Amino acid sequence: MAMKQNVYDDPEFFAGYKALRDNDSGLNGTLEEPAVLGLLPDLEGSSVLDLGSGFGDFCRLARSRGAASVCGVEISRRMLETARERTDDAGIEYVHAAIEDFDIPPSSYDLVVSRMALHYVRDYAAIVRTVNAGLRPGGRFVFSVEHPICTALCRSWHEDAQGDALFWPVDDYGREDERLQRWFVDGVVKYHRTVQTYVNALLDAGLILTRLLEPQAEPEWIERRPDLQTTVRRPPILVIAADKTTDG
Repeated sequence: MAMKQNVYDDPEFFAGYKALRDNDSGLNGTLEEPAVLGLLPDLEGSSVLDLGSGFGDFCRLARSRGAASVCGVEISRRMLETARERTDDAGIEYVHAAIEDFDIPPSSYDLVVSRMALHYVRDYAAIVRTVNAGLRPGGRFVFSVEHPICTALCRSWHEDAQGDALFWPVDDYGREDERLQRWFVDGVVKYHRTVQTYVNALLDAGLILTRLLEPQAEPEWIERRPDLQTTVRRPPILVIAADKTTDG
C-alpha cells in the first residue's frame, strides 16, 4: 500500500502555506471559496464532514451557518494544532487521519466537503464511493481540486524575455498518474486525472451531478490584482457538486 503524502508537516512547506493562507494571497479567497460557498445547501441543523480540513476554516464557517455538528479530517498534525487553537466550539470535532483511511459511517452526513485536497489522493474513485455511502439521502458532496489543465504537467506559464505569460503548456493530459511538483519544497506529489474521470466517478457511484464550475476572477478583482487576469486565460481550479438520490 502506498504511503499517504503529508507534505504539510514539512516545516518549510507548512510555513509557506500558512503565510499564503493567512494573508489570502493565493487563489483560495478570490476563486475557490466563493465558488464552493455558492454550491452549499442550507446547513441549518445539518451534519457536515470536511475531508482535508486544514486550519478548520470551513468547519467554523459551517457552524456559523447553522450546522449542528461538523467533523474535520486532516492528515497534518501541524494543521490540526492550528485548527484546534483557532476553534472554541464543542460542535466541531477534528480527527487526525488521511482521507483514504477515515471510516465514514453509512448515511451519517448531509454534506461532505473537500477543498483542494483530492488531487493528493491516489484512489479518487474509492473516496467517492465512500462519500456516497456516508451521505444521507438527498445529501450533497462539494469538492474543489487543482484543475487538470494545471496538474497535467505541473508547470507554470511559458514566459517571454520580459517575464510576461505567453501560454500555459498542456501535455500528457490523458495519462493519469502521479506528478511531482515544486511548491514551497521539491517533490510534492499530486495525482493527475482528467475532468471526465472526476465527473464519471461520481456518476458511477450513483451520485447526481449538480454543478461543475471553473471559476475565474471577477473584473473588480482583476482591477485590484492584475495578475488574476491569467485565471481568465486558463482555469486554475475545478469545483464540482453532486447529490445523493433522495431514495438513498
